[in-house]
Amino acid sequence: MTMNWRAVWAIYRNEMNRFFRTMYQSIVSPVISTALYFVVFGTAIGSRIPTIEGVSYAAFIVPGLIMLSLIMQGTSNASFGIYRPRFVGAIYELLAAPISFLEVVLGFVGAAASKAMFIGAIILLTSTFFVELHFAHPLAILAFFVLTAVTFSLFGFVIGIWADSFEQVNLIPGLVLTPLVFLGGTFYSISMLPPAWQVISMFNPVVYLISGFRWAFFGYADVPVLASLAAIAGFLALCLTIVWIIFRTGWRLRK
Repeated sequence: MTMNWRAVWAIYRNEMNRFFRTMYQSIVSPVISTALYFVVFGTAIGSRIPTIEGVSYAAFIVPGLIMLSLIMQGTSNASFGIYRPRFVGAIYELLAAPISFLEVVLGFVGAAASKAMFIGAIILLTSTFFVELHFAHPLAILAFFVLTAVTFSLFGFVIGIWADSFEQVNLIPGLVLTPLVFLGGTFYSISMLPPAWQVISMFNPVVYLISGFRWAFFGYADVPVLASLAAIAGFLALCLTIVWIIFRTGWRLRK
């Protein structure tokens, strides 16, 4: 089957146009948030925790902040992107159009991942004004960066299909993802926790993502890097499978 790249581009461009219409807000908000994190955590807590495994505390939290942005931005952009046409009924035009489910997913998820990576890159750039960063494994940084954005954009796409209201669109990111990210080692090392909490933290999938991304920056990880790659690859495969089932069965699409 020949891929209809024009259809993919049309969906992608439409989603990106909504993003660029609020470009000022999209850029200023993460820059201010990142600056506040460095002021509050980097200065206040960093004065009490000078280094972690030889890395300054302010630099140590940078991978966690970027991962926080990729996870939340990818999920929210994709969920709202697909829920909006469902809400207004435009989804039926997509389903009736001569395009495959793969092209629909590529358009929406590609746009959501692009937005997340754009914001993540801005946060990385902003952090260089506060700390000096070292990139131990640049290719691994790129791999975790792209895989996380794409995976959680797929996850957000599933949420947007599942949700019946805007409240449900925000439910999982607010009540599930946010606690998992903040308890996943964004601002601390898992090794700093008591033994019992270290064991409990290993059941948090975000721990593996942040640990792997931090290793790519500094060569330090709370869990084995292969475990981090397996976690992100497994979740990506799970999301792809769910999306395939959704379009094969028409679940929540044809009603």
